[in-house]
Amino acid sequence: MPPAIHSLLQRIRARGMGLPGGLKLWINLLSFGFLLAALVGHGRQLFQLSLDGQGWLWLLLGVGVSLLSLVANGFSLAVILRWLGLRPRWSWLVRAYLETNLRKFLPGGIWHLTSRVQLLRGGEAPLAAPASAGLALAAVLLDPLLAAVAALALVAAGGWQNGLALLGVLPLALLWPRWLNPLLGRLERRKASELGLELEAAAAPPIRGYPWPPLLGQLLFVLLRFGGFACCVQAFDLSYSLNWGGWLAGFALAWTAGLVVPGAPGGLGVFEAALLLRLGFAISEAPLLAIAISYRLVVTLADLLAAFTARLDGQQP
Repeated sequence: MPPAIHSLLQRIRARGMGLPGGLKLWINLLSFGFLLAALVGHGRQLFQLSLDGQGWLWLLLGVGVSLLSLVANGFSLAVILRWLGLRPRWSWLVRAYLETNLRKFLPGGIWHLTSRVQLLRGGEAPLAAPASAGLALAAVLLDPLLAAVAALALVAAGGWQNGLALLGVLPLALLWPRWLNPLLGRLERRKASELGLELEAAAAPPIRGYPWPPLLGQLLFVLLRFGGFACCVQAFDLSYSLNWGGWLAGFALAWTAGLVVPGAPGGLGVFEAALLLRLGFAISEAPLLAIAISYRLVVTLADLLAAFTARLDGQQP
């Protein structure tokens, strides 16, 4: 950030001229206000939509695919840890990941990260040996960062899109060590203060190579996430409205927005609003709203099932 802009922002904060309630509150209000307006404007059309037996089977399949995507994300975290030089116990780590996943819905949006950092550092860590604070924090932060970069790269599946495809693949360059180390350092300092870690203890060794294995793992996770969304599209028989490359590009952009934009926990409201804004030009808002709502229900049910089954598995002798 240029020094002049940084100085201006500091003066604005010092004078109390920031947004009342904070940025997250206003993003939540705008996202939910946009969705509420869309629901009110298209409520009658939404009630006219219905699912047949095949549609319900597609939604059930969407729950299964979304559940599989969470398992893939747990394995992706294990790949990150292995790439950082640690030795994960794969099945234990995936189970721990699924158990902590529901905490992303708690206010603040950091409790799932806090739990994972504490878990990786603890005596019962799903690793051959507990990780240092720096490596644990680096792994936990690389997980969503690589997922966001992988998802943005998939925006190119929709074609040129007036240059949006190029903007989607540019973040891949940020993963070269020259750029990734400073970016990860800033994220570590910010999250270390939120999690109550000492900055010196939270410093991870510099990354020296491009994270190809973790990136491919996250790419698989995002594609499986899209698979659950595609099942919702099929449930309402709307795949003909747009080619699958366009569906993937729109989903990837909206999913990334829900992941990185500071709004409601779990991206609630942000994902749906971004999806409507991106694909509303090609698809009527009423069926697009039905897809977005059904997808939210599908992934939430998958989150609950994943946490429940992981907890049951952990209680077995």
